Amino acid sequence: MRGAKSAKWVTGAIIVALAATACGGGKSDGGSDAKGAVDPNGIFSIELGEPEKPLYTGDTMESNGSAVMAGLFSTLVDYKADGSLEMINAESVTTTDSKTWTVKLKPGWTFHDGTPVTAKSYVDAWNWNANVKNAMGLNSWFADIKGFEKLSPEGEGAQPTSDKLDGLKVVDENTFTIELTKSVPYFGHKLAYIVFAPLPEAFYKDTKAAGQKPIGNGPYKFKSWDHKKQIEIVRYDDYKGPNKAKNGGVVFKNYTTLEAAYEDLKSGNVDVLRQLAPKDLPVYRDDLGDRAVDQAYSAIQTVAVAFYADQWKKPKPVDPKVIQGLSMAIDRATITKTVLQGTREPATGWVAKGVLGYQPNAVDVTKFDPAKAKELIKAGGGVPGNKISIQFNADGGHKEWVDAVCNSITQSTGVACVGDGKPDFQADLQARKNKQVKSFYRSGWVLDYPVNANFISDLFRTGAAGNQGDFSNKELDAKIAKADSAATLEESVKQYQAIEKDLVNYMPSIPLWYYKVNAGYSEKVSGVAYGQDGDPILTGVEVHK
Repeated sequence: MRGAKSAKWVTGAIIVALAATACGGGKSDGGSDAKGAVDPNGIFSIELGEPEKPLYTGDTMESNGSAVMAGLFSTLVDYKADGSLEMINAESVTTTDSKTWTVKLKPGWTFHDGTPVTAKSYVDAWNWNANVKNAMGLNSWFADIKGFEKLSPEGEGAQPTSDKLDGLKVVDENTFTIELTKSVPYFGHKLAYIVFAPLPEAFYKDTKAAGQKPIGNGPYKFKSWDHKKQIEIVRYDDYKGPNKAKNGGVVFKNYTTLEAAYEDLKSGNVDVLRQLAPKDLPVYRDDLGDRAVDQAYSAIQTVAVAFYADQWKKPKPVDPKVIQGLSMAIDRATITKTVLQGTREPATGWVAKGVLGYQPNAVDVTKFDPAKAKELIKAGGGVPGNKISIQFNADGGHKEWVDAVCNSITQSTGVACVGDGKPDFQADLQARKNKQVKSFYRSGWVLDYPVNANFISDLFRTGAAGNQGDFSNKELDAKIAKADSAATLEESVKQYQAIEKDLVNYMPSIPLWYYKVNAGYSEKVSGVAYGQDGDPILTGVEVHK
């Protein structure tokens, strides 16, 4: 895959959200609709929402920020279409036991400020991101590395006793080793995630400024950020990677509604969309013709449970049978066919398509069965208050399907259900982080790396960065730990398949449907393709005069 991205919470109904991008797969018009010759220095624009936070490699875990970071930073590896690794900044990543890994860098790479990318650039960045003092939301991604507990000790208010991960050693300018606490057969795949990118020396001199004006090692360098208006990045001509930009740069234009972005696309005021609002799905193919995109990618929409909410923990923890019943009260086939215009496929498990370990029909709790739904809810003691709510971001085109899901639940079971709309994705994420979700929340997840562990361990393991509903089960944690330490990648994948089937006994969330990219682009550009994470591959876009 070219242009590795971070996996992420997704903002929109059409494109979800922490990292890798698969190669190609999106429609390209080959320039047939574009006017004029290709301008190698041409700038194109993409629809984007305001990133939730400053642009840090260790704290960007939603789709708006991730789209920008994908252009600014390159990681050690990325993925090919078959899920195997492609070397990007790394010359090689090797191991004999899945516990000790050796990384050799391609020499000659530089950051955007001209300073060299070295082994120390990676080791220092990982140490900083892992340190709890720096409050990076993705620091748990370093938990596999020996000495992590010293930088991120458990317990509220606990202070780190070291500023370096014991498992990281610089061998020479272009070589470093990684020692894990135990074997993790898919650790090499995780290295494509943005949190494992390097940082320049300049970062540490003013970390606050670095979050507003990042200095990366990717195909584009940062130019400007006019908050809530636009972000601009431009091609880095000294970039040494295999995915050099075929254009002069990208302007990420901020939109508060998907409908407004689509109108701008039709009038030529924005060039590439990442998603469409439900109301435009019936007409966009006729409007755009060959420039309409309809492509599957590795992401899933779920409704997650806020287990910390009073509704689910008082007077006693919710019985999973209640959540099973609510799941079976949802008519996914009708909702995806009508409200979502066939742009989704009903989910039959928690792992998205296109990743190692995906298994069709993993569970049966996603089948629509109103009678069974009522039976399960009753057996589990009923829904407290006989009412639920689903929190969502109103700027992402979700209201229509949330209303449809609620109507299906109410009609099937008599349980009242209402949508709880937040004005934008930032407000939605803040409510999740501040533990303010009252019942359920809309959750979308796209691959960080193409292994089924990413859709289970990184969402449902106690303390995982993606576990925003405070789900925790020691029995499940033990099964995850065992799968993580399997002797081979194949065995780990197999164990995670068994865990996925077992998730019905815990119900940390309700799977809804698998995503597709439903988007489009203007006559000004060609070569537009979307990766396995659903985002446009920036470097391949060609701009016409």
